[in-house]
Amino acid sequence: MSIDEVATGSRRQLVDHARTVAEQADQHAVTLESMLAILRSPRLGDRAARTAAIDTATTALIGLRTATDEQRSSMLEPVTGAFRRLRDDLGPLTRFGHLEVELVEPPASGRALPGEVAHGARAMVRTAVLALVDRGDAHRVRIQWDCDGLNLLVGIRDDGRGELSVHDDWLRPIAERVAALDGVLAVTSTPGWGSSIDVRLPLDPRPEPHPLADLIPLTSREKDVLRLVASGARNHAIARELMISDNTVKFHVSNLLRKTGAATRSELAALAVSHYEHDDPRRAYP
Repeated sequence: MSIDEVATGSRRQLVDHARTVAEQADQHAVTLESMLAILRSPRLGDRAARTAAIDTATTALIGLRTATDEQRSSMLEPVTGAFRRLRDDLGPLTRFGHLEVELVEPPASGRALPGEVAHGARAMVRTAVLALVDRGDAHRVRIQWDCDGLNLLVGIRDDGRGELSVHDDWLRPIAERVAALDGVLAVTSTPGWGSSIDVRLPLDPRPEPHPLADLIPLTSREKDVLRLVASGARNHAIARELMISDNTVKFHVSNLLRKTGAATRSELAALAVSHYEHDDPRRAYP
């Protein structure tokens, strides 16, 4: 990439950021004007005005959080900073409720979190706390974040009835977020003593499989034959496609079996299908 292309990309990012900030400022102004209009309206009583204002503010807050998290999704967040945002998020949810929240901060030396992981972890905890507030059977919840160098570890422990299972409907949004981040979710309950939700979220993306040709040195012709074997084509069809003899195809297939360690042609095809993701091995051949 040239210097001019880099400079153009940077200018585009600055313009996009400025436009986003301006749009958010406009949205905030509209929200505040709407709330003032609601509170000043002579047609609404105190209770109705308060309900309408709360609904307007809640909708705006959700939109702001979503936009902010989307902007930060590609950035790294210090683990302590991400946890501090979680503390701020939970404040309004629990300030006037019966649920006591204990927050155990992660070590400051923990790895920075990818924005997507930090956002997902906060959303999971918020979902769990909201569910506990609505259910009303727990009086205390302990929330802990930790890092083991490779994963963000999230623990949520309540003192409720201890009847929670991984199949509960309100856990579905958490399970879906965990799956989207290639994480692991575990739920344990002890009747009368409470339940625990434990989540492990990897900090590094799952490595993409390497094409077979990158792992094993193959000639150009062997690559062609391997691709066609993976498609399910037989020797005669491969020979006709590549305009070589059937015996030459057999020779290349024999070499491929030896190089890959595959015991059979079917095993060779399976290896090729699993590794040649950049190609289309399912293409039909005559």
